[in-house]
Amino acid sequence: MNAGAAALGVFLTGGATWALDLELPTAFSTALLVLITGTAQFAYVAGVALSSSLVAIVFAVWRREVYEERARYLYRTTEADDHVVVPMRGETAEQTAMLGARIAAAHDAGKVVLLDVVDDEEIAAAERECIAGEGENADSTAEERAADAAARELERQAARIETTVGVPCDVAVAVENGNPAGTVLSTAEEANCDLVVTPFECDEDDALTPFLRTLFGSDVDVVALQSTGERTRWKRIMVPVRSASDVAHAMLDYAERLAGGNGSISVCSCIDAERERRRTESMLANLTETVGTRCETRVSRSSIEEFVERNDAHYDLVFLGASTDRSAASKFLSRPTYERVRDLDTDIAIVHTA
Repeated sequence: MNAGAAALGVFLTGGATWALDLELPTAFSTALLVLITGTAQFAYVAGVALSSSLVAIVFAVWRREVYEERARYLYRTTEADDHVVVPMRGETAEQTAMLGARIAAAHDAGKVVLLDVVDDEEIAAAERECIAGEGENADSTAEERAADAAARELERQAARIETTVGVPCDVAVAVENGNPAGTVLSTAEEANCDLVVTPFECDEDDALTPFLRTLFGSDVDVVALQSTGERTRWKRIMVPVRSASDVAHAMLDYAERLAGGNGSISVCSCIDAERERRRTESMLANLTETVGTRCETRVSRSSIEEFVERNDAHYDLVFLGASTDRSAASKFLSRPTYERVRDLDTDIAIVHTA
């Protein structure tokens, strides 16, 4: 091997990798090996070019189609949860319906089913009208009239959602049977819905209502919205996470759908000691790598409730996990985060994954 040729080869290789901003140590060995191939230099260069191109193409295809889409294969929420049923309950039902519609609208196959359950009071009111107006067949006509009135109201809301969000919206009316959560789950199954978006509910002791406890214990994904106002668009979203779990990926997926291309997401995690920072930063970087929306990561030494309460005013919505995957002992030692940050100035969405 000629020393001058070797030096020139190394120099040219170094110049090329520097100009192209590449980190390619094997380029130097390839440049030196060509000097000892004798009369087969052209065949060697052509072989290296061909094999390198093949490897590069395979890697590029694998990265684009598999690695960058890994959330689609590992976490079903990125392809599912586009058929949404919304039980129209409470004072924030309209805001909740808009949240469900915007989550569903992110997918081409998305649809929303608005569900109203006619209770005894509505049937009794309709029955009094029936008795006064018809006198006969009061029972059956009362249920029909109550259901028709509920359906008309749902149709108006469905039309408003379709106009505003552009997602297909169906309506369903059921008669109360003493198990409203069961009615919601059976409706979801019949309508082929894989996500329930419902208003958040708690009793006087700040405990979950039986309705919400039943939904959180089901095998259907659930998002419970605690709305603080009239907001129906959510573009600045905070997603606090503990680990790279199914719930974390689901919350990020919903946040990306809501934020869209012109929104922003802040993915946060709180640590107890500084030695945990690098591992946590790496975890957050891996979590957000598949997110297409503008996204930042934050690591704080504060407690989760202090961090959220200090920063909530900068966001439209905060996603929190329902902690349904925690053990009973863990729940006993530490209450779920959503119970510790109940009084925020922004909306809260609590996520349960099946």
